[in-house]
Amino acid sequence: MFKPLILYIGLRYTRAKQRTQFISFITLTSVFGIALGVTALIAVLSVMNGFEAELRERILGMTSHSTITGIDHRLSNWEKLQDKLKETPHVEGMAPFVSGQVMISADRQVSGTLIRGINPIEEPKVSEVAEKMLNGHKLTDLVAGKFQIILGAELANYLGVFVGDKITIISPQLNATPAGVIPRLRRFTIVGIFKVGMYEYDRNMALIHIKDAAKLFRLGNDVSGLRLKLDDVFNAPQLTRELGAQLLDQNYLLSDWTKAHSNFFRAIKTEKRVMFIIMLLIVAVAAFNIVSTLVMVVTDKRGDIAILKTQGLSNLSVMGIFIVLGTVIGAIGTLLGTLGGVLLALNIETIIPAIENFFGVDVMAADVYYISEVPSKLVWEDVFQIALMAFILSLLATLYPAWQASKVNPAEVLRYE
Repeated sequence: MFKPLILYIGLRYTRAKQRTQFISFITLTSVFGIALGVTALIAVLSVMNGFEAELRERILGMTSHSTITGIDHRLSNWEKLQDKLKETPHVEGMAPFVSGQVMISADRQVSGTLIRGINPIEEPKVSEVAEKMLNGHKLTDLVAGKFQIILGAELANYLGVFVGDKITIISPQLNATPAGVIPRLRRFTIVGIFKVGMYEYDRNMALIHIKDAAKLFRLGNDVSGLRLKLDDVFNAPQLTRELGAQLLDQNYLLSDWTKAHSNFFRAIKTEKRVMFIIMLLIVAVAAFNIVSTLVMVVTDKRGDIAILKTQGLSNLSVMGIFIVLGTVIGAIGTLLGTLGGVLLALNIETIIPAIENFFGVDVMAADVYYISEVPSKLVWEDVFQIALMAFILSLLATLYPAWQASKVNPAEVLRYE
């Protein structure tokens, strides 16, 4: 049975005496090692969680939850399909689109990009691009027949163009002329710029009116497909399969957002798992520093242990004393690390910009990373798991030194006292 005497002696050993200052220094090092490891682990997982959430949010801001296209990337009679889908459960919104790869030329700059033809009225039902327009411009500035275009902010910056400038679209469709076969060219006027904060879209996408896109790609009244917004984004794969079963038409191709970006999220989950293991090993190394600390304490307290045993203290009680000592060290380190990790995770979006401004560096370069800021999302379940595992590792580290202490033979120790 646990006795208050064990707790009293274990806590008393945590206080340093003049001749054991070095042992106390090692103890303090163990505490801060655990605290630093726990802080780093909480902060790293929070950043990974924030990166995943931010990436998902920005992708879904431009990508529909589900997409229906034709086998040859051409969807006919799409109005009838749209009317049918309006009566389908789980579908909250839809919008037709036309897409294709083109070359954009502005003065001496040329860039390949994805052109997406949209209906300015219906597009807000399936994406958030209308909320990402800069300088007060709107999607409704696109007017059919006027060949107007809205560019991503990074694309406009690369081309060196502004609202009101004209650019040339070079389509892969060819024209046969007496002079030979030449690419189709069309002049467009820039009427807006959008910025979603994700380099993939800001650099490689442009929006035009769906009717102008149909003319550009010679689709007539057809479209490339329909983009759908579902009531449960995380259940998009299952709902998309259910839609395919309801349509029962082999001329349709259905896909959801997880297929288009599955590699991103699979990579993030793998990185989270690997980073967790690596950082947990750091915590484990710090936790097992407790072993060396307690071994030194046991060596220093052999005389005390021998006297306690002659007074009737059992081996189990001796073990309890050093388990209490190691547990206190681990608990303090875990508590400090948890507090530091939570504070760092909650303020990392403020700390990183301050470091960038002070040192003049760019931690997350926009042309390298999908997201140019360092996001953070604190998940309390992760915090609890990290704190629990750090405490358990600290507790396990006490067992061997405590067992060694219980094996001290009073007769051998007191013979030389």
